[in-house]
Amino acid sequence: MFRVVHITTVHTAKDVRIFHKECKTLASADYEVFLIAQHDKKEVIDGVHIIPLPRVKGRLKRMVLLPFMGLIRALNLKAKVYHFHDPELLLAGILLKILTGKKIIYDIHEDYSKQILSKYYIPNVLRKGIAHAVRMIEYISSLFFDSIVAATDDIMKNFSYYKKAISVKNFPIIENFSNTIRIIDKDKDVFYLIYTGGLTETRGIIQIVQALELVDSNNQVKLILCGEFDPPDLEIKVRRLRGFEKVEYLGWVEHREILALLSKADVGLVCLHPAINYITSLPVKLFEYMIAGIPVIASNFPLWKEIIEDNNCGICVNPLDPKEIAEAIRYLIEHPDIARKMGENGRKAILEKFNWENENKKLLELYWKILN
Repeated sequence: MFRVVHITTVHTAKDVRIFHKECKTLASADYEVFLIAQHDKKEVIDGVHIIPLPRVKGRLKRMVLLPFMGLIRALNLKAKVYHFHDPELLLAGILLKILTGKKIIYDIHEDYSKQILSKYYIPNVLRKGIAHAVRMIEYISSLFFDSIVAATDDIMKNFSYYKKAISVKNFPIIENFSNTIRIIDKDKDVFYLIYTGGLTETRGIIQIVQALELVDSNNQVKLILCGEFDPPDLEIKVRRLRGFEKVEYLGWVEHREILALLSKADVGLVCLHPAINYITSLPVKLFEYMIAGIPVIASNFPLWKEIIEDNNCGICVNPLDPKEIAEAIRYLIEHPDIARKMGENGRKAILEKFNWENENKKLLELYWKILN
């Protein structure tokens, strides 16, 4: 058995992409898999050995302390492959290559240089310079690594010079959703919308709640809202909107509980603003709504329109226009047969194309190549 080590200082040990998809896939393929991450204790879960890092509060403290601690733990494990997931681990990745000579993989979940351009806590005048610096650091660091794994094709384009870059998309695991199918109850008098994920202004939470106020229907409309506000003061602002009286706010919810909520929902919302890092992204929530068999109302970005309109599984809207979002909600309320068919189409598209069972083959092939 080849020993492989995944390292993250940002994500939790139960992160869906890292633990449930990549680590469990490798463990099921008879690799000896270790995961170094913030966790409470050392344990083995589903064949994956969790090596805990302390839970650290504060971004700066995390970025300074945890990469060093993760590097020491990784060296002690003496693996054949070191697979890390955060840009703050780039130096640790280089040191692992120099000190061990083993295979190093950099897994890129986001286009970090684009993401920096919309970070509210970074002053506007500094964002472009920092974004350019991050791109250069990733470029120089990548020369030390044996492969780049990107979560989207668009991220992979940043490494077009790098022949060993591949994309392994963050599509749903079909098995996890085998019992998550929309429950159709024609007699219910509440029409449920759902949004799961981070609650920020650029993710459209204000326009979504404003749209609720504009929906005029014989049905009672409720929004199931799951996630945490960032910054926390945003919650006060959103609660003051008149549409919030139609919100059922649950705060942060475990992933397995979200699956049950999706069965209850009639429509999934993903109305992110046209920030540069969102336009070519592939949000996990979009595909989870689809596999749950519910139609989606999503931002009208070209890539998203191609997925949604080609598979006839929802409606694309201007995410900055609450009125347009409200009209899409009203249309799906008034046309239940069309909404049902859209939900069925979305689930079919996931089962046939957009699923982890297809993507994991690329990950396993990569490991086979670099180890052989």
